[in-house]
Amino acid sequence: MAEQKTTQLLLEHFDLLTSLGSTAPVLDLACGDGRNGLVLAESGVDVVFADKSESALAGIDAHLTATSLPGSCWQVDLEVADINPLAERQFSAILGFRYLHRPLFPALIAATMSTGLVVYETFTTENRRFGRPNNPDFLLRPGELEAIFHGWEIIHSFEGILKKPNRAVAQIVARKPGIVDTL
Repeated sequence: MAEQKTTQLLLEHFDLLTSLGSTAPVLDLACGDGRNGLVLAESGVDVVFADKSESALAGIDAHLTATSLPGSCWQVDLEVADINPLAERQFSAILGFRYLHRPLFPALIAATMSTGLVVYETFTTENRRFGRPNNPDFLLRPGELEAIFHGWEIIHSFEGILKKPNRAVAQIVARKPGIVDTL
């Protein structure tokens, strides 16, 4: 696997993700080369790597096999109209980085287990001044990400400019409401 920098948001909340205590896997949504999910897999977390790209998933699968890491690959088109690709699936956490397909959010929310986490970061409309992406279909509007997770416990929320490289993003780490099993 090509070495790429893991997303800072994931690293800042790494302990939270590795201590979920659930047997359900973590979903790395539209994972690309899997750089974020692989960091979790290297810590023993079962990760489902979901992406449309067969070649990207083949690279991840080869890495998982060669290193005996927990995880599996799922080739899926997350943007097929009128189909919920996450139906009947449950995840202890869902990671989403640099990906926005608004019609998928209700399915993402339903697929997150009670007390599960969503860790999400993508570009906002302010990113137009830095270049790509600049299509409004792929850019969050001000306050949009927090509104999607209204009613959840917001552990972290940020909307603004990040440096090196300059980019405008919204971030959220949110816990789905539910009952925590203390037994």
